[in-house]
Amino acid sequence: MFVQELAPLAGSLGLSALVAALPLATVLVLLGVVRMKAHQAGLIGLAVALIVAVTIFGMPIGQAISSGFQGAAFGLFPIMWIVVNALWIYRITVRTGHFDVLRRSFGRVSDDPRIQALIIAFCFGALMEALAGFGAPVAISSVMLVALGFTPVRAAVVALVANTAPVAFGAMGTPVVTLAQVTGLPLDTVSSIVGRQTPILALFVPLLLVFIVDGRRGLRETWLPALVCGVAFGVVQFAAANYVSAQLADIGAALAGAAALVALPAARKPAREEVRTAVLTGVATETLDRPEDRGEVVRAYLPYGLIIVIFSIGQLPPVKRLLDAATWKFDWPALSVANSAGKPVSGNTFSVPFLSTGGTLVLVAGVLTAVFLRVRARDAVREWGGTVHELRFAILTVTSVLALAYVMNLSGQATTIGYFIAGAGAGLAFLSPVLGWFGVAVSGSDTSANALFGALQVTAAHQAGLSPELLAAANSSGGVLGKMISPQNLSIACAAAMLPGEEGTLLRKVLPWSVGLLLVMCLIVVAQASFLSGMLP
Repeated sequence: MFVQELAPLAGSLGLSALVAALPLATVLVLLGVVRMKAHQAGLIGLAVALIVAVTIFGMPIGQAISSGFQGAAFGLFPIMWIVVNALWIYRITVRTGHFDVLRRSFGRVSDDPRIQALIIAFCFGALMEALAGFGAPVAISSVMLVALGFTPVRAAVVALVANTAPVAFGAMGTPVVTLAQVTGLPLDTVSSIVGRQTPILALFVPLLLVFIVDGRRGLRETWLPALVCGVAFGVVQFAAANYVSAQLADIGAALAGAAALVALPAARKPAREEVRTAVLTGVATETLDRPEDRGEVVRAYLPYGLIIVIFSIGQLPPVKRLLDAATWKFDWPALSVANSAGKPVSGNTFSVPFLSTGGTLVLVAGVLTAVFLRVRARDAVREWGGTVHELRFAILTVTSVLALAYVMNLSGQATTIGYFIAGAGAGLAFLSPVLGWFGVAVSGSDTSANALFGALQVTAAHQAGLSPELLAAANSSGGVLGKMISPQNLSIACAAAMLPGEEGTLLRKVLPWSVGLLLVMCLIVVAQASFLSGMLP
């Protein structure tokens, strides 16, 4: 058995953490500075992670390679499994012409591209995050914005930045549920505190989106709809997380945000042509005047209605137990790892939830979509194959980055970095969200970051005399802001918006927003740890 060592380099936790950060730093520099293609940067970062794991952290080479294969397997299933099937549904709706109907339907709510960004990226994207997560909101929002006439880069940036406030309660509350499980803290408590942090982000994000779409003019002219949308989203997310259910927090918040926009007269004002010309690349406005058959409109919304219904049914306790029963759990070959305390880590085993995973549920929705939209089986299969081909480099990127993340996790590199940050003492309240942010930047998943650092946050909180519930929640709330710079999410956005090899461009555009919002979250946690402690339950 390989036992992880916290400070393998000269017994220094600081030096060891510095070296442990090299794999992720390599990927980010290659993407943002060298402008290398993401799948190439991911493979090089994986090589660096393997070298550091073997030469510095002493992990046997066979186990290091095996941990990389486990990460790649997780990247394929469930992560890319859900992305492929979500984009497959989109391709079916494009093939049948129903995506154009859906696009025109959104356009009729408002022809103002700034409002459309709020409806699609923030509200509809939050609904997709609530139901699916794992990259599907970014993928679907990106393609819808491009279809409305947004430039591919702007569409991708808007989709990435919007995918923040709902992430902690995404995939039917999976991140906070995982956080409660690994920390031993009550789910209600963890959910309540996260529900008193991320709703504050929801006030900023819509304002930020209209600024990204149209600069100062967008903020000046559409601040009211953006603020109303953010307030409605935040209030319902807070209420659901604290008094109803973590699993339903994002569904209610997304629907409330959209309803507030639709009900606000200022959001339905026609956009001036100069605004549309400046923001869009050329969607003819007269297409919005085309009369739609009511049946066609219903069929256009059908795929997403099916997703909502199927995911909701899948969360019913009897159905969930039945789906969970079809899970294959086994010991991963050639892998035997213990943490620094000598206890075997959970990564020694691997689970394949064939039916309960979001990708399978989306696949069922896709099959039903093909049936209801009268797509021949041969054409549906061809579209699925075309989706895989279209995403081939994104698949390579995600698998390589997840392999990197697993090597870092199982060799002890990520834990060393976590303990180094956790040693900040009184400054831990400020740095606690940074740890979650780092974890999501590496893994692309708030769930994974919570599994990785949740228990560590609780231990560090006890040592620093801080609230363990607050720091555990801060891990998840800070983590949501690392998602937009995660290499695999950047790759998904590029694939969806038809921007092959432009991950570095997106990273440079979203990094300032990621860091800026992270600073806001750090200040929120510091305030809650001190003079605003009354905000905590």
